[in-house]
Amino acid sequence: MKIAILQGPFLPIPPVLGGAVEKIWFLIGKNFALKGNEVFHISRKWDDFPISEFVDGVHYKRIRSYSQTKYKKVNILLTLLYTIRAIFVLPKDIDIIVSHTYWAPIILPLLNKAKLYVSIERYPKGQLKYYRSAARLRAPSDAIAKGIKSEMPNQFHHLVKVIPNPLPFEPSQNVSLQNKKPIILYSGRIHPEKGLDLLINACFSLPDEWSLMIVGPWKTSESGGGDKYFNYLKDISKNIPIQFTGPINELNLLNQIYQDASIFVYPSIAEKGEAFGLAPLEAMAWGCVPIVSDLDCFKDFIFHQVNGFIFNHRDKDAISELRNDILLLINDSTLRENLAKYALNVRLTHSPNHIADLFLADFEYLMKKYE
Repeated sequence: MKIAILQGPFLPIPPVLGGAVEKIWFLIGKNFALKGNEVFHISRKWDDFPISEFVDGVHYKRIRSYSQTKYKKVNILLTLLYTIRAIFVLPKDIDIIVSHTYWAPIILPLLNKAKLYVSIERYPKGQLKYYRSAARLRAPSDAIAKGIKSEMPNQFHHLVKVIPNPLPFEPSQNVSLQNKKPIILYSGRIHPEKGLDLLINACFSLPDEWSLMIVGPWKTSESGGGDKYFNYLKDISKNIPIQFTGPINELNLLNQIYQDASIFVYPSIAEKGEAFGLAPLEAMAWGCVPIVSDLDCFKDFIFHQVNGFIFNHRDKDAISELRNDILLLINDSTLRENLAKYALNVRLTHSPNHIADLFLADFEYLMKKYE
């Protein structure tokens, strides 16, 4: 098959600036190519990356784009300009176009006969009524699939399919759970919707050797919460052992941090913001025991007291509940190790190779259905 991946407008490929979606599809694209498909991957022009190049069987094409702003309407307009430019570099004989932009499902069906495969990576916010010409509306979790269907008449529900996100790397080395360090880790955007104040307040009075590490961007240009929110978090965490590392986009370095940490906490309060939760999945692949908030998107792969903990972030005693979960894992090393062993199973269930096969099987189904 000839497959085009149209990435979003704000982050480059390869994912040198991070971005969960970018990391995932960079790897999936390479897996498509390894399996004998022609792959054409469009993303924003960045730094000194070539405008066009072939790497690992993938044809990368980079077009002019912009940095994300803090204004939603401006971002939608910038996405439109980027999408229009992308249309002019798409080959005419593509079989499947995987879209990650707001405007592509609206514009592309008018101009290109390829099967449009819309990958919806965040909770929908009213735009899906314009996406009925798509061949597929792919959701990474059951929670997002329900959200998609809630915006569409029943006759379009057959367009929706759940295929989970893969790990953004192929785990290449074993994990020694005995060599874990007394680190509680968060990795992701530093933003109010991530519930980091819950985490920080839950980490007061940790045992002496334990510390908290927070990895991720806070600048608005990198989808963070901005300087004001970052300074607020630093202010409330003055009396606990904490390290803010800033964004770490170098994959090997980030994986080493996951490999060192014992506990991973992702306390998101974004009821309609989280689509899947890639960071907890990454942490699990390196033997970190996850503690996540009670959002439906996590329940596809985290099972309470089996391979992690789920705490009720909506409860008035959420901080106490999170603190108790953290202390239980700190004080019971046998429990921590048993949960970590089960968490490592995501290396199989969410491997890039396996998830790429699921996508390709769905592409082939759609090609036959609409031929």
